[in-house]
Amino acid sequence: MEALVLAGGKAERLGDAAQGHPKPLVPVAGYPLAEYTVARLVDAGVTRVVVACRAGQEEVFVNALAGLGAEIVPVGEPEPLGRGGGLRLAASRREEGGTVLALNGDELLDVDFVALLADHERSGAAATIVVSQVHSPFGVVDLADDGTVTGFREAPKLPHWVNSGVYALGDEALARLPERGDHEQSTFPELAAEGKLRGFRHEGVWLTVNTPKDLRKAEEFMHEHPEWRPRRRLA
Repeated sequence: MEALVLAGGKAERLGDAAQGHPKPLVPVAGYPLAEYTVARLVDAGVTRVVVACRAGQEEVFVNALAGLGAEIVPVGEPEPLGRGGGLRLAASRREEGGTVLALNGDELLDVDFVALLADHERSGAAATIVVSQVHSPFGVVDLADDGTVTGFREAPKLPHWVNSGVYALGDEALARLPERGDHEQSTFPELAAEGKLRGFRHEGVWLTVNTPKDLRKAEEFMHEHPEWRPRRRLA
């Protein structure tokens, strides 16, 4: 089984905390971000991971992600193609047809990939996106209809679902990815309008690492959850 991983991030918002690494290779508790992702993919049965990265960084990704149990196939973008273009480029290096997992290489989730694929296949959708809920960055004041304050909630989960950057993509969705640009502004809205896009609710862990504060939170989480540590496998 194959998977596509987007790994072209520059880590600009992380600044010095990135230690000069591409964003997917920024270390969290001693392991590159993308190593956690690849290890989970391997646990789900993935044996070949196509990584869309910046041109010139191919060897860096192979070295960083070797030994996890999957063949790492880096594809360097000759120019910035956007996320949709990066996925399309990565998909061009596939060796298999049919549904493929695709995801960002700079986020940490405990998505059940096997369940995601099964749900996608049952639905017959062209694509399935993993959606999650996020916490409000502010405390919330609960009000009655007459304006009476009835209570306070500190950073509650919002009722809305957001795209967490993990997908199951069928052949039709792959064929409709843009050569340049963002699939979330083209391919996905088009599929949704045609009733061909499905959401898979994820209520588990989703850690984004965009700022030094995010990085500290991710470090704390990983130290509290050693079971997340990737395992190197014998060849």
